[in-house]
Amino acid sequence: MAKVKVKLRNSTVDGKAGVIYYQLSHKRKSRQITTGIRLFPEQWDARRERVVVPLTGRGGATAVFQRQIDGDLCLLRTIIGDFEARREEYALPDIVGRFRSSERLTVFTYIEKQIARLRANGKLGTARNYRRTLNSFAGFLQGADIPFSLLDEQLVGRYNDWLLQRRIVRNTVSFYMRVLRAVFNKAVREGVVPQSYPFRHVYTGVDRTRKRAVGEETVIRLRRLNLEHSPSLALARDIFIFSYCARGMAFVDIAFLRKQDIAGGTIRYVRRKTGQRLTIRIEPCMSDIIGRYSQVTRTSDYVFPLLNAEDPVRVFSQYQTALGYYNRRLKRLAELLELETPLSSYTSRHTWATTARNHNVPLSIISAGMGHASEKTTQIYLASLESSVIDQANRSIIASLYV
Repeated sequence: MAKVKVKLRNSTVDGKAGVIYYQLSHKRKSRQITTGIRLFPEQWDARRERVVVPLTGRGGATAVFQRQIDGDLCLLRTIIGDFEARREEYALPDIVGRFRSSERLTVFTYIEKQIARLRANGKLGTARNYRRTLNSFAGFLQGADIPFSLLDEQLVGRYNDWLLQRRIVRNTVSFYMRVLRAVFNKAVREGVVPQSYPFRHVYTGVDRTRKRAVGEETVIRLRRLNLEHSPSLALARDIFIFSYCARGMAFVDIAFLRKQDIAGGTIRYVRRKTGQRLTIRIEPCMSDIIGRYSQVTRTSDYVFPLLNAEDPVRVFSQYQTALGYYNRRLKRLAELLELETPLSSYTSRHTWATTARNHNVPLSIISAGMGHASEKTTQIYLASLESSVIDQANRSIIASLYV
């Protein structure tokens, strides 16, 4: 029967790590399989043929290396056992050939392919989320790529602990876990790896965040603020008010709003986050703001002067820049109003929902008005709710701005 040993080939260059390889022997012949695992002599126990995993400190990568070695040894011994069970003649090239053909797609490589696919499909925001997660996971593994067979419950748990030890907030930890889970489940569907539910014991929910809404009086003060001295602050203020009057329309949907989306006194658009189609009646306050920028955007397809590119990559880059600038301008507006609660791109949306609740608008109508696809039960109940009901509720909310 063929035998397998694990060895470290030291580097011939001082100060550089050596490489781990598997030495196969069978019928007085030997063959080597070189891995991508690089270690220094002090990280390798030659007698036990194991990686030296430190008890404290950054031992994440070395532990992963040992798990990769264990996985490879298991695969090699399975292949050898299969040859022996068949009682057929086999040679070392046969073992190496089956081992190479059985190697699984690595996690980093797979995520990179998903990022490329998302970008090609114009889903640049999701691609950015995948990139953020990949960078974080690679940091945990210290750059050591692994096969999907090693992405198990134990490794996911250690990654979760690693994030928490670095005081990453729970919602961000959950964000990384949800993205990795989506990648893993896609790999399962494509037959890359069998389903093992490695994320079942880590948190993948969303915690409630701190209150982001401001009172109606703050919105009124903001609307009345004299900003003739600063067109950029005026634009930020107008977008905030427009969002509030448009049932808390998200900034991304405002930025990408096109003139063709406006017809017959209504705005019809598709929420970029959920894909849900929404129809909003254009109230006078909204019409005034749209008209205010009609000259500035007369040669543009967009309603507001935030974007001008058509290429998906360039326009997404413009959107990110506009969002950052918008939030900085809102911060300045909050300072001018001497607010204790800061303003952000989310504030107008949260404020509309809070104001609607204070006006005794039913939760179901608030959910429908904001296009909350996550409230599945409510959305099913509201499947036949007419837009006029929501528009009437919206009209009562913004009426206080003009008394």
